[in-house]
Amino acid sequence: MAHPIIIQEGSLRNYLGAFRDVLRPAQWTYFETVLMGLIHCQASRTLSGMLRTVAVLVSVWDLSRFLVSPRWSAARLAEVRYRVFCAEVQPLVAAAHEVQRLNQPRRPGRSKATVVTGYLILDDSTHVKRYAKQMGGLGWHYSSTDQRTMPGHSLFQGLYVVEGHQYPLDPQMYIQKSVCEQEQRPFLSKVDLALNVVEHFEPLPETHTHVLVDSWYVNKRMWKAVKRRKWDLTGGLKANHKLRTLDAEGQPVWMRLDDFADELTADQLQPIQWPSQEGEVIVYVFLIRTRVKKLGVCQVLIVKPTAEATGDQARFYITTRLEDTLEQVVQTVALRWTVETLFADFKELMGSDQYQLHSAEAILRFWALGLCLYQYLDSLRHRLERLNHQHITMGETLAWLRQRHEDLRVNWICTLALRGAQPLRIRAALTPALPPLALANC
Repeated sequence: MAHPIIIQEGSLRNYLGAFRDVLRPAQWTYFETVLMGLIHCQASRTLSGMLRTVAVLVSVWDLSRFLVSPRWSAARLAEVRYRVFCAEVQPLVAAAHEVQRLNQPRRPGRSKATVVTGYLILDDSTHVKRYAKQMGGLGWHYSSTDQRTMPGHSLFQGLYVVEGHQYPLDPQMYIQKSVCEQEQRPFLSKVDLALNVVEHFEPLPETHTHVLVDSWYVNKRMWKAVKRRKWDLTGGLKANHKLRTLDAEGQPVWMRLDDFADELTADQLQPIQWPSQEGEVIVYVFLIRTRVKKLGVCQVLIVKPTAEATGDQARFYITTRLEDTLEQVVQTVALRWTVETLFADFKELMGSDQYQLHSAEAILRFWALGLCLYQYLDSLRHRLERLNHQHITMGETLAWLRQRHEDLRVNWICTLALRGAQPLRIRAALTPALPPLALANC
C-alpha cells in the first residue's frame, strides 16, 4: 500500500507549511509528493520509484514538468530553509553566549567577549552516472568510491553548522569547461564557486564564522577572501607548499612541507587520538606556527600515521587561528568530515545520485528538494536526541519517521472503517500513483 500525502507527522506538516509562500497552489502537490516519496521510497529514488510509494493523482510527466518549471526557484526554497534554521538556532546562540558569560571567572575590568562559532564547510561530491548519455552538465569527475575518473555530475555543496545544527546551502553543480563550451554556458571553477559562497553568505548574528575546506580550495584567493570578511580558515594543505623554517645556522629558509616532515624526529611528534569513522585512532602530530609561502602567517598541522612514517605519508593542514591549541586544531580539522557525512546520507537515504533526469536544472532542483528533507531530518534528529538522551543517526531518524507515518496510516484506516467507509474506498485512497512493478512468473 502507498502512503497518502495528507498523512504527515505534525512537525513535518509545520515545516512544509513554511514553503507555501514560495510555491503556487498548483505546485504544492508536486512538492509534497517528492518529499513524501523520498521519505518512503526504499528502492531507487527515480520519479517512477517515488510515485510507486505515494498515493496521489500525479503522473511522471507532471512531476518532470514540475522540476523544470520556471515558476518556482530552488534559491527561494533555500531562503525559506535559512529562515527556519535561524529561528531554530538563534535561541541556542543566545543561550551559548549566556553560558560563557556565567562561566567566566570574576576579575576586575571588562569581561572577555564571548564567542559562538559557526562553521561554513565547503566541498564537492561526484554523483556517478555510469550509463548516462543524454544528461545536461554530464562530465568526467574523480570518484573516491571508484578511485578513478567516472562519468557523472559534481555537486558543490556548502554546509553551515552552528551549535550542532546543520543548514545545507543552495546546491550548485560544477560543470567542466569543455562541457560548458558545448552547452554554451559560463564556466565557473570549483574555487570560483567557493569564493562566491565566502563573499556572499550572511552568517547568523552574534556568531564568528570559521571556513573549513580541503586542500583543493586552499589558495591565495580563498585566503584573502576569508581575511576580508574577518573570518577564520582551516583546511588541508598540499605537500608542495613551502613553509618558512630555520636552517642549521639559524637563517630563515623556505622548505617543502613533505621535506620538512621528513626531518621531524620521533621525539618532536606527539601521539594523539584522531576522530575517524572507524573510531578514534592514534596518530602522531606536530603543530608549528610559521609562514606559508603566498598565504601568510598561520599554524601548520602535520599528521603522520606512525612516528617513523616518511613525509610523503603525512597529511598537512593549515589554520589562520594562531592561538588555538593542538587539541583545538585537531577538533576543528575533524569537524570538516561533517560535510562528508552529509554527502553519504544524502546519497544513501535520499538517493541524490539515483535520478534519471535529462536537464541540469531539473537535477539541481531534485537536489534542492532533497536538502529540504535533509534539513528537516537534522532538526528532528536533535529533538529525538533530547527526548532519548542518546546519539541518533540520520538513518535512525528516517526510520523513526517512517514508523510514525505507518502508525498514523493505520489509525487513519481504522478511523475510516469506524465511520463506515467501504473497503473499496479505503483501497482507492491507498492506491499508488504508479502501479508496482509486475514480476514475471518463474
